[in-house]
Amino acid sequence: MTRRNIDRQTLAFILLAGATLLSSFAFAQDSSKTPISTDNKIRNIDGVAAVVNTGYVTRKEIDDRIAALQKQGTKLPDGPTLRKTVMERLILEKIQLQNAEQDGVIITNKELDRIIGDIAAKNKLNLAELKVKIEATGSSYERYRQMLRDDIVISRYREREVEGKIKISDAEIDNFITDRNRAMSGGGTPRSVPAVKGAPEEIDVAQIFIPADANAGAGAQAEAKKKAEALLREARGEVDFLQLGSIAAKDNPKIKFQELGYRTPDRLPQLFYEAIRNTGSGQVANAVVKSPAGYHVLKVLDRRALVAGAPEVQQAPPESVPTTPQNIMVTQTLSRHILLRSRAGLSDQDAERRLAGYRDQVRVKTADFGELAKKYSEDGSAANGGNLGWMGPGDLVPEFDQAMNRLQIGEVSNPVKTEFGWHLIQVLERREAQLTLEKQRQFARAAIRERKFEQAYQDWMRELRDTATVKIINADDPATGPR
Repeated sequence: MTRRNIDRQTLAFILLAGATLLSSFAFAQDSSKTPISTDNKIRNIDGVAAVVNTGYVTRKEIDDRIAALQKQGTKLPDGPTLRKTVMERLILEKIQLQNAEQDGVIITNKELDRIIGDIAAKNKLNLAELKVKIEATGSSYERYRQMLRDDIVISRYREREVEGKIKISDAEIDNFITDRNRAMSGGGTPRSVPAVKGAPEEIDVAQIFIPADANAGAGAQAEAKKKAEALLREARGEVDFLQLGSIAAKDNPKIKFQELGYRTPDRLPQLFYEAIRNTGSGQVANAVVKSPAGYHVLKVLDRRALVAGAPEVQQAPPESVPTTPQNIMVTQTLSRHILLRSRAGLSDQDAERRLAGYRDQVRVKTADFGELAKKYSEDGSAANGGNLGWMGPGDLVPEFDQAMNRLQIGEVSNPVKTEFGWHLIQVLERREAQLTLEKQRQFARAAIRERKFEQAYQDWMRELRDTATVKIINADDPATGPR
């Protein structure tokens, strides 16, 4: 259940992607992604929604992606907004596949065969049984191979171009720990001498991000906006912004608190810069910022001159800055679970139904969670009644971690799916624990990497889109619509 290193995470993602393709292939079979070559003579220009460099996105691809989302039960907006959003996603996928091919990112047939073998084994199938299961959806094994190949290529290309280029120095880790200690002890964030009016400057901005995907319905959008505006009102008070963001993220794991670090205005998202253009150091933006991804509450932590020989950041006196490792505290959770592993003969619906039955028995106190775990759980914790021990932030896979963090002490979750299978979770206790020096540095490195990755990934995707040659032809009409 614990998080792996980056190589094992990549393998897990590939296995999960393959399993997802297998389970959802029936409604994604008609080319949610297509090869990037342009020598397919079957399609004609009337079916093309957008030309992407030397490839294209077809109107049927958009139809198929929307149909897949609808069959997943995703809340979707009506009208052309949805089609344009889906088309943009497909365009970005095409660009990544094209660039990956040009840069030599390939998956050999031998390697793909090995990965498919791992996927079959994870699903308790041999290769022949896997092929039968794929073909039972009405599609072909070759189509499945192509879709899986594209997913892996995109994943590896992103990892090489973004993840692999993120560098984190020991000094950054030391500064992160020091700043966190200072904030937790009530000390202020050090401030710099501001730039002269009109002179180049760098701005340190923090945000609390409340996601609301463009595909979300009007109700979800309104709820996210209401939450963002409530946080903005709190941020204008005396509350510490770091603590406000941490509490909000703890209450709802989908909410993210992020410090972007010092950036020149051209390296900030344009929406952000417009919102904080006239906001001083230590001040919160006047209004919530709406982006295609959701709502953002912004605070300017610092503004400083960008000139040679600019004054150093004014540091607080050493005695007022706690830097000992024991000063960083994290919330640890003691929980237990019942795991039903994904396997042939056990559908998702059957697993959910079984776990829901166990949940109901525990809630009405006709059964003990630990005894059920000993009898039915399919992992090594079963002998201990499903007890997982004390776990801190990042120790568990995200889906499990998020579901667990939403539970009150003693509460039992609804069935939760992860790459390992289906879980029923119960929280037994929570505590505040001190991080060891090694754990502190791991925590700091992970937080810095996440912050850098988010921005680097957005910058990279924006650059890909801006440098590609894209011509929109017809995104509004479905494939069966008018020419």
